[in-house]
Amino acid sequence: MKKQRSNNDRPGGGRMGGARGKENLASGDRSGRAGRGEAGGSLKSRGRAAVADAVIAGLPVAKNDEVVIDIIGMNHDGEGVGRAEGYTLFVAGALPGEKARVKVLKTKKQYGYAKLLDVVEASADRVAPPCPIYDKCGGCQLQHFGYDAQLAWKRQHVVDALERIGKLRVAEGAPADGDHAVVVRPTLGMAEPWRYRNKAQVPVGVTDGALVGGFYARGSHRIVDMETCLIQHESNDDVVSRVKAIGRRLGITAYDEETGKGLLRHVVVKVGFRTGEMMLVLVTNGDRIPHEDEWIAAIREEMPSVVSICQNVNTRQTNVIFGDVTRVLWGREVIFDSIGDVKFAISARSFYQVNPLQTEVLYGKTVDYAGLSGQETVIDAYCGIGTISLFLAQHAKRVYGVEIVKEAIEDARVNAELNGMSHVTFEVGASEDIIPAWKEQGIEADVIVVDPPRKGCDPRLLDTILEMKPERVVYVSCNPATLARDLRILEDGGYRTVEVTPVDMFPHTVHVESVALLVRDFVEL
Repeated sequence: MKKQRSNNDRPGGGRMGGARGKENLASGDRSGRAGRGEAGGSLKSRGRAAVADAVIAGLPVAKNDEVVIDIIGMNHDGEGVGRAEGYTLFVAGALPGEKARVKVLKTKKQYGYAKLLDVVEASADRVAPPCPIYDKCGGCQLQHFGYDAQLAWKRQHVVDALERIGKLRVAEGAPADGDHAVVVRPTLGMAEPWRYRNKAQVPVGVTDGALVGGFYARGSHRIVDMETCLIQHESNDDVVSRVKAIGRRLGITAYDEETGKGLLRHVVVKVGFRTGEMMLVLVTNGDRIPHEDEWIAAIREEMPSVVSICQNVNTRQTNVIFGDVTRVLWGREVIFDSIGDVKFAISARSFYQVNPLQTEVLYGKTVDYAGLSGQETVIDAYCGIGTISLFLAQHAKRVYGVEIVKEAIEDARVNAELNGMSHVTFEVGASEDIIPAWKEQGIEADVIVVDPPRKGCDPRLLDTILEMKPERVVYVSCNPATLARDLRILEDGGYRTVEVTPVDMFPHTVHVESVALLVRDFVEL
């Protein structure tokens, strides 16, 4: 769940495993291949040319074939997994347990892709997506899947990764005494899984000569105008809409990716859920903003909750949102918010979890797994702006946080001072370099917490943990695959994975966070 590694938010972006993951699914159990008309899928009659193509390719289907298939599962991208005569097809929009009529779009040796034409037999978990642009926007992938079913699928996604990649045994129920099987708890979801995002990053473009801002059409960089997003805080929607309207009035030009010309690239809005304070960041292709004073005056008049207006300059031809230069046009440099009892100052570039309600749940579980009594020394690797560190500091004797991004550590120190926490130390650098240096200084950790980016922990950090031998390791993960991989390494080094709790930080997307507790196994390996 991280971090200051990129200017772009992770959800709803990022894919786990890519083609290799699909090949694993495609090359799974192929027993009981079904012939035409059997459970594995029935082929619609085709022309001789199509049949010839399929025979030449050695596949039971060819491009443009229409097939009726049973959907037997769902992959990590939220696509239904079906079989046509034993051949795997991935179908966006199809759900497990359904029978679907699909059109084959693309075939590879082990798997292919198909378009959902019609749901012949619907799953009991299928619901009508409330978003009117759900079929066009790629931000959410699971709005057609009932929320309870989403939570169950995300738990199973974690279980599958632990078993397949980590080679860990997951307990069926409560494990008996002495049983070292891992307990995977039910996914912790939201009572109201909508309007949870506190930050909007909206690309801006031109359609029919008018400035628009919304989302990239699925599979393209064509910007489609949007007035509301059901997973965004309502205030963000309102500010983005008003900024677009003001920009049109003032004749502000939009950035064109192909030509590199035009001014406004993105509108970024942040809102403090607890405080209601808002920050607006105009990302521009150049230093000068035409009609700057008029724009600021209009924003202040129409949006009194905006207490900070910033400009970020990005003149590079890149899809990275932010450039290196940020300046305050009006108001404060930061807005404030809190998670639980901890306050945070949020600047234009600082990372702050986008779902603050579930962040409190996630961090609460992290503190719970850390098992703190108030006497422990804790190291927080990949500490970012200190969010987890400061939560831990409420219950620990001493907390050390390390992060490779200098700006993040600067924010972390500000936040520690803001909360009056003098027993927290932050240092810039790679965890695998800083933590051994701390050990040489006599700093011994009772608990190490890691919260790495999607690629997981650096191998040298895992080696460092094994050398330091803390009693507990708490692993906060945004990627079940790399979590499972790293747990295997720690297990082989003398730790035992006790429990994993998935947390739904991003409802209606395929992303799932997890918190894992590992304890040092005192039995010599």
